[in-house]
Amino acid sequence: MARGPAARLPGVGARPAPRARRARGPGDRGGVRRHDGRAAGVAGRRRRPRQPALRAGAPPVIDPITLEVLREAFVSIVREMRVTLVRTAYSSILYEGEDFSCVLMDGQAQIVAMSRGQDHPLHIVPIGWSMRAVREKFGDDIHPGDIFLHNDPYTGGTHLNDVAMVYPLFAPGPGGDALFVFPVVRAHWGDVGGMSPGSLSGRATEIFQEGVRIPPIRVVDRGHPDQAALDLLFANMRGPRERQGDFQAMIGTCRKATERIEALAARYGAATVRTAVAHLMDRAEARMRRAIAALPDGEYRYEAHLESGRERLEPLTVRARVVVAGDTLTVDLTGTSPQTAGPTNVGPAMAPTGAFTIVKAFLDPGADVNSGAFRPLTVITPPGTIVNAAPPAPCGGMVEVKYCVETAVMGALARALDGRVTGDLKGGGNHCYVGGPHPRGGETFIFYEYPAGGTGGFAGGDGSNAVRTWTESDMTTLQPVEAVEQLYPLHVESTALREDSGGPGRWRGGLGLRREVRVECAGAQLSVLAEKAVLPPFGVCGGGAGATNRFWVRRAGREVQPSPLPGKVSGFPLQAGDVVVMESSGGGGFGDPLERDPALVAADIAQGYVTREAASTVYGVVSDGAAVDTEATLARRAALRDGRVRVRVTPSASLDGARGRAIRLDAGTAARLGAGPGAVVELVNPRGAPLRAWLAGILRDPGARAEVAPDALGMLALREGAEVEIRAVHSGALGGGEPAPGQGVARSGLTGSLP
Repeated sequence: MARGPAARLPGVGARPAPRARRARGPGDRGGVRRHDGRAAGVAGRRRRPRQPALRAGAPPVIDPITLEVLREAFVSIVREMRVTLVRTAYSSILYEGEDFSCVLMDGQAQIVAMSRGQDHPLHIVPIGWSMRAVREKFGDDIHPGDIFLHNDPYTGGTHLNDVAMVYPLFAPGPGGDALFVFPVVRAHWGDVGGMSPGSLSGRATEIFQEGVRIPPIRVVDRGHPDQAALDLLFANMRGPRERQGDFQAMIGTCRKATERIEALAARYGAATVRTAVAHLMDRAEARMRRAIAALPDGEYRYEAHLESGRERLEPLTVRARVVVAGDTLTVDLTGTSPQTAGPTNVGPAMAPTGAFTIVKAFLDPGADVNSGAFRPLTVITPPGTIVNAAPPAPCGGMVEVKYCVETAVMGALARALDGRVTGDLKGGGNHCYVGGPHPRGGETFIFYEYPAGGTGGFAGGDGSNAVRTWTESDMTTLQPVEAVEQLYPLHVESTALREDSGGPGRWRGGLGLRREVRVECAGAQLSVLAEKAVLPPFGVCGGGAGATNRFWVRRAGREVQPSPLPGKVSGFPLQAGDVVVMESSGGGGFGDPLERDPALVAADIAQGYVTREAASTVYGVVSDGAAVDTEATLARRAALRDGRVRVRVTPSASLDGARGRAIRLDAGTAARLGAGPGAVVELVNPRGAPLRAWLAGILRDPGARAEVAPDALGMLALREGAEVEIRAVHSGALGGGEPAPGQGVARSGLTGSLP
């Protein structure tokens, strides 16, 4: 497989040339050029990390108080942008779901500021690629009053529903007026055309089925709208009134940002603002280099899997090789699965986004986010793979691929982080659309829900229940019942936490949720694009997996599966009275569940988080719901430990290059696990993430033994012949109750295709 290019954030890597003059102080009256063209108003081995501020071409000096004032001002502007869009947007996915992000970019396509904890890195980081696409297409033909749109995944977009608005602002520079700051908004438009209402479909086979692909396009030229271009766009989208309203709200949001930036430049001077940006970039770079330098030098590997397929599920693999060298870190995704005919692909921006996000979250979570933090990072994405696909591969599942990259990088770093890892997360966007003709007025309604799930347990704490993950933003867990029932012909019957959905562990994974929505009109359709519907979020350091995502329909009291492929639904016809059931996954657990404090298990039972059956069979805690039977608990835990399955692991070169991750087991071990051909098992890693594999054959010789490809030993830091725990991977929630259809040992369409 071809080795991909080394990806960096656009504008990152190249150092600015030395400036010809020092920044002027607060008296500098060099203001910005307004959007209408008028001038603004008046007022292993450790190495010492590099010191960016001392290199050649360092920015002029700025006093620390002014620097902090401007830093907070930049973030404050972004926060005001968010408030403006929430108050003016037409679609509920923006003003209730907050599926959008705002950012300030500089003229070199670098991130200046975003609101940490509110804006979504998935939206923000790729904007550098979007801006580079605009600059490459239009060059110097960018003027005050211009507005650009972009959503093309192959030139830096996410998926087609996420439309970016780029709004240039000019200011005096050393050589005359120059691009100064770009306020940018990327917002999820509820529909951009395509094969099904809402545009996202789990069964899409090419990007043309997912909606209108917008390359960098100028829709406002020096203040004059290109009405023909706008008419063409909106005519190809369902619910054009909402789309037009959101478009105008995005313009108003960017205008509000330009007002605030103009005021800053009028008070401090454009040169001082530019100097502050440069210093903030350098400071973020220095922090990240120190964090990387604190890791032991070395090479770390891991892999994670996705569910994909048109007629049957085929596992796709993201392989990550993380190299720490001094104060630099490289993520090489060579060996990742080729691009697929399904929607589980991304363009060039998303895999670097996932890698940058997870590294920042684990190594330097407390600092502001700007492009300087990413200078020490390099990401290699092989062309023609699911992490760097070529047209016409659909890219609707970009969230799922980005999460998988994060999982693979986190799993690789686990050995270097010495326990500073968490159980896996819900694993995807959980896109769920119900759409059809509205009985009031006839225009197409589109209800978009993306139910949050549980986060992973971590050393010292349980995961959070039914919230956005820490790699996401301030997007809502669910749309409010009042908004759903007021806007759409739907009735929310119930919303609750999913019992037993959190991965068991010394520290339990957070719970997923269950929402039931009744359809009250004819002609509606259901589309779903979700991951972790077969392969549940894994636990770490011996912790167990969380429950899988499930999306199904209850019709006349009976369960109906809307697709033969879990999590992949396209235009399933709904009837009036049908109930759409959304069940999100829980987070993976951390640590051995038999080491969980029995009092915490009893509290989980009392709160309805864990059933008594799961408490006994998984945690080994015997309780009547009020008190723990200590003697019975000790006996139960001893029995569960004795019942665990362990194998000796040996390498086999014949398994190298197999699709997915193959394993061979002796007959006795396979029988104890209840695992047949194609079943998914995992080798438990007491210091990090487990290694999952598909059963490819039965060994004839006796003895508890497993054969794996040689590189598997390195991922788990095992020697040949080492003994390790092995367990089956189940596709449903743990604990009591009748198993849902499809629960049990996870399997895939890979059966029979491995050596």
